[in-house]
Amino acid sequence: MNMLRERLRQDRPLLAPGVYDALTALLAQQAGFEALYLSGGAVAYTQLGRSDIGLTTASETANVLARITDRVQLPVIVDADTGYGNALNVQRTVRDFERAGATMIQLEDQDFPKRCGHLAGKSLVSRQEMRGKLRAALDARRSADTLILARTDAVAVEGTEAAFERAEAYLECGVDALFIEALRSREEMRAACERFGHRVPLLANMIEGGRTPVSSAADLGSLGFRIVIFPGGTARWVAAGLQRYFASLQAEGTTQPLRSQMLDFDQLNGVIGTPELLMQGTAYASDRT
Repeated sequence: MNMLRERLRQDRPLLAPGVYDALTALLAQQAGFEALYLSGGAVAYTQLGRSDIGLTTASETANVLARITDRVQLPVIVDADTGYGNALNVQRTVRDFERAGATMIQLEDQDFPKRCGHLAGKSLVSRQEMRGKLRAALDARRSADTLILARTDAVAVEGTEAAFERAEAYLECGVDALFIEALRSREEMRAACERFGHRVPLLANMIEGGRTPVSSAADLGSLGFRIVIFPGGTARWVAAGLQRYFASLQAEGTTQPLRSQMLDFDQLNGVIGTPELLMQGTAYASDRT
């Protein structure tokens, strides 16, 4: 049974924080979240130190995903960008991500090279091409428990009504959830929920400084959204913290001024489970059966 599918049937919205490696995923799980979100942007920021403009590859994202799902038990919604090519590329991407442990795979209707949904200058593939890619994705999954999330970026390119028409066309393909990117006002968000929220789980994307008004999961749930993601907040918070850390270390020559804000050696080992892992290794080493 797909626990994410069952969870999305609840009225309470699902809040999924953005993660970008096994450690951030583990910390999110320990904080009590029910699902995680791995964005293409987060992979680009942390693996390449580059912008979210289509520079990452499917294998890079799949490798990050596999390390996350090896460490945590939570369902992971993973951003597959455009599927990294045409419908045949989409099928390979779906198989690779499914094998790496994805619970939900997101595909968008941007043309290549894609860019972050809150950057200007996006372009789209045709509605027909995207429908073909979505059908290819649905056919490629080995299990119906692997959910397919269709995203449209048409609001910024063709307008809100055209984006809704694309979402209708994608929903007809049989996708499991919808994501209308970069809605620009609460009124647009409400309109999206009124049209789709009672028919399919609808995702709200919260980008600090982006085009969509940022709100709480509870508020977005009251509008009708069933999935709420903060995909890049983790990387932005870590980047701001590391700027302060490195500036202090460079100026002071020691970490002592920030000591109270850090985990020490034993505390970090406790978080990642080092004592338990060493005990497990000892048990295997002493096995005489």
